[in-house]
Amino acid sequence: MSDVLTSTAPVVTIQDIESAHERIASTVVRTPTITCPALSRLTGADITLKLENLQAIGSFKERGAANKMALLTAEERARGVITVSAGNHAQGVARQASLLGIDATIVMPRFTPASKVAATQAWGANVVLAGDDFAQACITAEELQKTEGRVLVHPFNDPAVIAGQGTAALELLQDAPQIDTVVVPVGGGGLIGGFATVMAALRPDVEVIGVQVEAYASLAAFPQEGGPTLGGSTIAEGIAVTTMGEHCLNAFRHRISRILVVNELQVESAITTLAEKAKQVCEGAGATGLAAVLANPELFKGRKVALPLSGGNINARILANTILRSLLRDGRILRLIFQIPDRPGMLADISARIGNYGGNIIEVSHHRLFASPSVQTAELVVMIEARDTEHAKQIETDLSRHYIVRRD
Repeated sequence: MSDVLTSTAPVVTIQDIESAHERIASTVVRTPTITCPALSRLTGADITLKLENLQAIGSFKERGAANKMALLTAEERARGVITVSAGNHAQGVARQASLLGIDATIVMPRFTPASKVAATQAWGANVVLAGDDFAQACITAEELQKTEGRVLVHPFNDPAVIAGQGTAALELLQDAPQIDTVVVPVGGGGLIGGFATVMAALRPDVEVIGVQVEAYASLAAFPQEGGPTLGGSTIAEGIAVTTMGEHCLNAFRHRISRILVVNELQVESAITTLAEKAKQVCEGAGATGLAAVLANPELFKGRKVALPLSGGNINARILANTILRSLLRDGRILRLIFQIPDRPGMLADISARIGNYGGNIIEVSHHRLFASPSVQTAELVVMIEARDTEHAKQIETDLSRHYIVRRD
């Protein structure tokens, strides 16, 4: 890894990115850039959002795929393309292949969610399920590339792909020239490589900060050499990359100021905050920028901060569970367990007390036979929605005066 970190060979220029922007303009969405007063009040920073979650495939990844594939020669297009991806890049390659009339094979790990496989196939690509993870899927892709002669469209470690990703930064500067800081998710490094190149050339006064999630924090010691990652499951699956691309590192290592690391709960809270405050559906990787700002308020207070929401492809069930978990941690949803006498009227009295305090009962579960410690008592589990943490405390305090109750 040390050889990679000491290399200084440039791989992408601002001219490459400006050319890519013209090249892909007809097939990639020029996504909105918006300010968000609600997030600004919450963070103490002036927050601007670049909405890459509104791309046709729901992710910035199509920019890189579009640029790479637009540069293919006629002979290369005739050979077809191949890539490895478990999500956004797969859909980007598949969509661009369908627009350009190129035959595409996408190798995806065997345990890729069926919804992502279906979304990729819907664009007409041939999907091959192989291997238990990205690394194993890469082995199959290499074998197919050799036997079928296809052109590889790498998810991140390709100068043309990096240049494509950088087009989002060009648009951001055009729409929000007032920014002085940009916080970018870091997985393979393609997005931050593009952003860092643009800022270094056009706005060297803008500080570029990268964000990684704990389990895949290969650059936690930046600017020192990278280290091994823990791996495993993460809600920020879009940046769950164990080995960063050499071309990507070359593009950003001398152009960013620092790397921040966020944990799973911070990412979950950021997803919920974006949904509530910004009205944006964002996947875990895309929410890491806000997670970093919320976790490090002293670094960003008073600054004009841009956050690229890199993708919005989050499973509906995961999104719902994430929001509920965040509300429970914030105390806006209470789960109270009562031990009550097993006689008529108890449930009505508890409901009335909750209602009198303005609480909203979401769910009630009443257990008589096995959960309660005595045959003369019953266990009642009530889930309550409150306005805020203080309101929740008021409800719990009042109920505790009259019943044996504990918060779960």
